Amino acid sequence: MSLINSIIGKLFGNKSDRDMKEIAPIIKKIKEIYPTVEKLDNDELRALSLQLREQIRESIVSDQQQIDHLKNEAENSSLDVAAKEANYKEIDRIEKEITSKIESKLMDILPTAFSIVKETARRLKENSTIVVIATDFDRDLAATKDFVSIEGDKAIYKNEWMAGGN
Repeated sequence: MSLINSIIGKLFGNKSDRDMKEIAPIIKKIKEIYPTVEKLDNDELRALSLQLREQIRESIVSDQQQIDHLKNEAENSSLDVAAKEANYKEIDRIEKEITSKIESKLMDILPTAFSIVKETARRLKENSTIVVIATDFDRDLAATKDFVSIEGDKAIYKNEWMAGGN
């Protein structure tokens, strides 16, 4: 049986080789983008992450507006049941489009997002604290969590904390 598996493996390759071949272009893009992400300061890194989120939101804003209009029309008008049903079917179709657009956009930004995560992890590993300009999110987090503190206009994130006791 081993001989047959070995021959098939030689002809078609193994799963690991196919997986590596599939992700090789993404890895290449990550390696191209990472040096620029590495040069950013903590606040610029955070801003880049927010830009990616905004790109995703912008890619679906018109579709979301169309859904809101259709829902409004169905709920606030005297449409007959068939027309309301048509509206909801159209909403379902648009929601599937939105899912597809988000998936496509996520694949587009994947190398940048991975580079951001990689650089953030490196900084947390190498530094005992990360200092950024405090945002409302940081202030809300600092009110309930002990791994972030606010000093003036700066938020200071610690890279170690108690999780579930010891």
